[in-house]
Amino acid sequence: MNHNTPLAEKLRPRTLDEVLGQEHLTGKNGTIRKMLENDTLNSLIFWGPPGTGKTTLAEIISEQSGRKFFKLSAVSSGVKDVREVIDEAKKQNLFSGKSPILFIDEIHRFNKSQQDSLLHAVEKGWIVLIGATTENPSFEVVSALLSRSQVYILKSLSYEKLEELTDVALRKYNETENTAFIIAEKEAFIQYSGGDARKLINSVENVLNNFKNSRKKTITNKDVLSVLQENMALYDKNGEQHYDIISAFIKSMRGSDPNGTLYWLARMLAGGEDIKFIARRMLILAAEDIGLANPNALVMANNCFQAVNVIGNPEARIILSETAVYLAVSPKSNSTYTAIDEALALVKKTGNLPVPLHLRNAPTKLMKDLDYGKDYRYAHAHEGNFVDQEFLPEELAGVKIYEPGHNSTENKIREELKRKWKDKYQ
Repeated sequence: MNHNTPLAEKLRPRTLDEVLGQEHLTGKNGTIRKMLENDTLNSLIFWGPPGTGKTTLAEIISEQSGRKFFKLSAVSSGVKDVREVIDEAKKQNLFSGKSPILFIDEIHRFNKSQQDSLLHAVEKGWIVLIGATTENPSFEVVSALLSRSQVYILKSLSYEKLEELTDVALRKYNETENTAFIIAEKEAFIQYSGGDARKLINSVENVLNNFKNSRKKTITNKDVLSVLQENMALYDKNGEQHYDIISAFIKSMRGSDPNGTLYWLARMLAGGEDIKFIARRMLILAAEDIGLANPNALVMANNCFQAVNVIGNPEARIILSETAVYLAVSPKSNSTYTAIDEALALVKKTGNLPVPLHLRNAPTKLMKDLDYGKDYRYAHAHEGNFVDQEFLPEELAGVKIYEPGHNSTENKIREELKRKWKDKYQ
């Protein structure tokens, strides 16, 4: 291997046994290992954080299954590139009898038409598709393609695995560079990596290169920070700050502060955060923290999510800003959020209670003879389209689950519930 080859490439695993972590896929009973042993390879989507081995696994699968490997990046490839690779793959299929692998990195960046262009080739078996994504495939991959692929989740490396990888990187560096470095403290390397194996190896190489011509041979956390601090991103959308800043953003909206909301939104946008991720989190907040205090908030958030998918950057920032400020200044209520959790806890506690007879459907004569639907009173046949009757199982009769919040909208709801359900809402 060339002397100038990056350390991460030198350490790239060539077999499943060399892969660090992901034992649920590569271990003795791992699904990928079983798939290769049985030669039953289907289209796959690897979903996981950066540096967890998605590309590496795809290359190992290609090598061990004896299939030609085509690779495209969704960032720089279009439909034309996909079609050219598929045409080439069809020719390879004729010669080898095995469908080549088409690996698409960051497949979530392909739009619908680009993803649709893969469908026919996957269905016909001209290619085995392996997609890699850091985003939830349920949101980012079209349903037709998702239904034809098996999704495998790759996990961030554990602290222990990152320690082990640091030692491996150190040994390889000393061996190839003819040095004798010692890493006395690993915490800074591991914290900087954020669970990304490639980032960890690159940081080890970067730091050791920095001290290569000095007398220093023992590397401490202080040494690591002195080299990496200047290069640390202000916002790492896949690291700890990703979670800290989205947390600050959500809490600012929940706390009704438009200024904090806009600041943290700007931090995410400046750092290159995925606009769809931001919009999804606002959708959740609209239901969880605003709810019935302002039902229009959920409509607004959903429209925002749809709009940023169509508009994209840089204009999406305007839509995100409008929605974020609207959510921040909206009245707040978590009543429906707490109500469904309480209902789920009640179901877990009481089990599968039978549906009361008067609420059961009675499509057959036998069911009617068994009193299914008997004594059910049709609300629209009564004054005000309401009649007082029990809708819970007999064992839970009279239980109150939903408690309206204290805001203008739910205050009106409370008064209406008191009028109709005097026994529960007094």
